[in-house]
Amino acid sequence: MAQKKLSDLSRRERQIMDVVFRLQEVSVSDILESLTDPPSYSAVRALVGILQDKGYLRHRKEGRKYVYSATVQRERASKSALKHVMKTFFDNSAEQLVAALVDPSQSDLSDHDLERLSRLIEQARKEGK
Repeated sequence: MAQKKLSDLSRRERQIMDVVFRLQEVSVSDILESLTDPPSYSAVRALVGILQDKGYLRHRKEGRKYVYSATVQRERASKSALKHVMKTFFDNSAEQLVAALVDPSQSDLSDHDLERLSRLIEQARKEGK
């Protein structure tokens, strides 16, 4: 199967995946409780079925309900989402993305956060990235 990208999902599908990543294992009721302005129970059930058909979710039966979990790792999904954001909003420029993150007028990064970012940049330099 081709590599799955969260950027290929609808807004509601991404919202459901956010809930699944946060809670790790969920029922349709759990998803409903976690969404702001949720659609109907049957709509969520249908979306979960679509996500399962697309290969993003798997399920197991627990008593009378199905419990869903992600088939893609959160780290891989977050990297895919970040690449999509970088491409969409920052002209595929990591520099522009980081500049937006550390902009003092828009950011509340602590000195500790900034120091850690500096160390990560230095480490990337040493590794030749």
